[in-house]
Amino acid sequence: DTGLGKTECQLEWSQKAIEETNKPALILTPLAVAGQTKRRADRWGYEARVIREQSEAIPGINICNYDRLDKLDASQFGSVSLDEASILKSFTGKTTRALIEKFKGCRFKLAASAAPAPNDHMELGNYAEFLEVMAANEMLSRFFINDTSTASQHWRLKGHAVNSFWDWMASWARMAEKPSDLGDSD
Repeated sequence: DTGLGKTECQLEWSQKAIEETNKPALILTPLAVAGQTKRRADRWGYEARVIREQSEAIPGINICNYDRLDKLDASQFGSVSLDEASILKSFTGKTTRALIEKFKGCRFKLAASAAPAPNDHMELGNYAEFLEVMAANEMLSRFFINDTSTASQHWRLKGHAVNSFWDWMASWARMAEKPSDLGDSD
């Protein structure tokens, strides 16, 4: 949810990944968010820079807009965090496919969103595929059935798979709506 410190979580997660990999971290953001993330980094003392291309990268946390993805060399970063990860929403979208392919094999990946669509199974599948938990089409075939009554691409959980799907989700995804979900007072 909003207001729970997602940006601060991404910054600290990125710092821990830097310490583990000895490589720079990357936070990808929508256009209007890079500057805000940099201000938060400055507030909390993280070494961070907004970059537009690979040559500007620093050993610390690098913040770049999604639209500059083609200017970056993923192999130079030890981690990647997607801010507003709902950019992965489009199942066959150009940006979704580019992000999944570009960061395949990257050990430390985070998909952070204040507004994921828990009923949008394609979006959840794309998160799983980006994080290399399971391919989106495998997730669909394992847990869902195409609702052919509407003659469209609407998918619904198979009746016998409801519990196993949410158990699977809970094995790799974390969600919070209020501070007590994170152990704090509401």
